[in-house]
Amino acid sequence: METTKPRLNIRDATLADVEGIIGLVGRAYPGMSPYTAGMVRGQINAFPDGVWVAELDDRIVGYCATIRLPAAEALKAHTWSEVTGGGYGSTHDPDGEYLYGYEVCVDPEFRRYRIGQRFYTARRRLAENLALKGIVIAGRMPNYAKRVKEFPTPEEYVEAVQLRKVRDPVIGFQIRNGFEAIGVLRGYLPVDIESLGYGVHMVWHNPHYTEKARQAKSKVVQQGLASDRIRIASVQYGQRRIHSFEEFRQMTLYFIDVCADYRADFVLFPELYTLQLLSIENEPIPPNEAIRHVTAHEGAIMDFIRDAAIKYNVNIIAGSTPSMRGDSVYNVSHVFKRDGTHESQDKIHPTPNESYWWNIIGGDEVRLIDSDCGPVAVLICYDTEFPELSRHLTDQGINVLFVPFLTDERQSYLRVRYCAQARAVENQIYVAMSGSVGNLPNVHNMDIHYAQSCILTPCDFSFDRDGIAADTTPNVEMVAFADLSLRALRTARHNGTVRNLRDRRHDLYSVVWRAKP
Repeated sequence: METTKPRLNIRDATLADVEGIIGLVGRAYPGMSPYTAGMVRGQINAFPDGVWVAELDDRIVGYCATIRLPAAEALKAHTWSEVTGGGYGSTHDPDGEYLYGYEVCVDPEFRRYRIGQRFYTARRRLAENLALKGIVIAGRMPNYAKRVKEFPTPEEYVEAVQLRKVRDPVIGFQIRNGFEAIGVLRGYLPVDIESLGYGVHMVWHNPHYTEKARQAKSKVVQQGLASDRIRIASVQYGQRRIHSFEEFRQMTLYFIDVCADYRADFVLFPELYTLQLLSIENEPIPPNEAIRHVTAHEGAIMDFIRDAAIKYNVNIIAGSTPSMRGDSVYNVSHVFKRDGTHESQDKIHPTPNESYWWNIIGGDEVRLIDSDCGPVAVLICYDTEFPELSRHLTDQGINVLFVPFLTDERQSYLRVRYCAQARAVENQIYVAMSGSVGNLPNVHNMDIHYAQSCILTPCDFSFDRDGIAADTTPNVEMVAFADLSLRALRTARHNGTVRNLRDRRHDLYSVVWRAKP
């Protein structure tokens, strides 16, 4: 008998669904600001088991997002922005006693397919499987704006709906699904004009809940997180004159081979280490011409490093290299994953020297990179001195930030180093740095180098005493290795001495990314 694929399928959302989800939300809520791609990525990465899509004939027609919250947070007065971390789901607490549902939307064309009902069933099953106390939501009241003269307060309106004197499609649906109203949340979602910004605070109690069952389930979950260590290698690359592209290729492959032999999951190279190719001719070239000369090698560099990532089974952050787009030059970090896929990250803030001597311009987007070891990101050198970028990436779920850098003397290096350590502390992430050492005579802005590459951690009991997992001897060509625990990050974020991410005041401030059209 032939088995056919289900036409309607409720499944876990993946990062590949992001654009489809954004399109769906735009159709479901016309006139309201849709999620950004970063927000949806953050929601999925925060709690992958609690975010679902409904797929009908390979088209995304429904979306549902949840997080876990402690009772004190879920049951107190709040706004949508506060409870979701500005829409990123970054407030998720893996030890929370309640499931908090903050999004259900269905394509208007398919609202008779009971997709919302299926999502609510999935939420109940998840709450029961995790042995949680229940589910909390803030329901919309889309008919309230039409009835506000009849019911001057939202409490009066909710009471009328409960007594079946007034029909509200959303509140009525939630009541039929076992939710009870415990109050009204003022200013919950100001953009919801139909509800006049109000939300109905509702809770569903898990009839199977016992404290003993929840504690037992928590232990099982923690045991499942035991195998979570990743190994990072940071290459402190020695600049010296070479005589051919093949010599450059062999030197790069040597370090990749060594790091692979040590079973590294990631190998990181320095910023603009490819400018070593200018030493082949070893003749002074005007800086603006020199940088364009190196861009001609970009394709060949990408080809052999992409093959190396597959051959040596290691994810490679290939430092950075100048890249031509039209008449403009960008400073770009290429990331080659061991499955053969490739992503890239532009430097957002060229330094004054890069702009003046090389005419490099900045990119407009920071990218989360989904690796087989979890979400990571790259910020090139100067970019790490702008804390908004790292926070925006952390909201999307990164655990590791890679910082290829290029500095000529100790003061310049320490600016990057101190900022990288601050990013590790304030975002409770790992930060790996890689720089060049040695000299390149006759190559402008690459004459001398200073570096002490390192792999940095938050500063708490779960990590190394000084917040340094590994570092190198200054100005010596070598490789630093470190084994890092992702579970230690999760523990620090939710149960550490300080909890920088958890304790943010979402009611007072946030980072807003204004993506360029």
